Amino acid sequence: MRNAEFDREKVLRSAMTAFMDKGYGKTSMQDLTKATGLHPGSIYCAFDNKRGLLLAALEQYKADRSAEFQRFFSGNKPVLVELKAYLDNTVQECISCEAAKACLLTKALNEMAQQDEEVQEIIMANLANWQQGLADVFELAQAKGELSAKRDSQHLARFLAMGIYGLRTFAHTHPQGETLQELADQLFQDICA
Repeated sequence: MRNAEFDREKVLRSAMTAFMDKGYGKTSMQDLTKATGLHPGSIYCAFDNKRGLLLAALEQYKADRSAEFQRFFSGNKPVLVELKAYLDNTVQECISCEAAKACLLTKALNEMAQQDEEVQEIIMANLANWQQGLADVFELAQAKGELSAKRDSQHLARFLAMGIYGLRTFAHTHPQGETLQELADQLFQDICA
């Protein structure tokens, strides 16, 4: 049997959208074939099953978000300017109705944490990696004198992660965009204080 040829990244991003729209449990194989443009046999051949497709989608999500993170924190501007742009981008995701899609990791974790230990471990590792990236950003800001070295970078990273989770969750209540921006600005000010 020959391997199916398709744009793997495009297929995985389409699967991500399907999983984020409905959640893993409610996403049917028909939803996935419609979203990806692949026949069920091609999905089974390439990913074994729906769970295999989710695992591959989680890896693609990690790669996409890591690349995005690197673009924001390229070192071309002061660290706190980059951090503010990162938070503003989070607000824009929420305003543009992408809040439900903004984090495949947290959506999958909330749905599957008690059901699938491997999925839980992958998600937790990805979230820990993101949090460590934030801590590294804070350490760099401290080294450059942009942020007080008296504050623990790990604590700041946890605080920011909590704030971003909260912002995305609050966005589901459909507040005004200005309200989301005010909250993000307050989060930024609290970090810089």
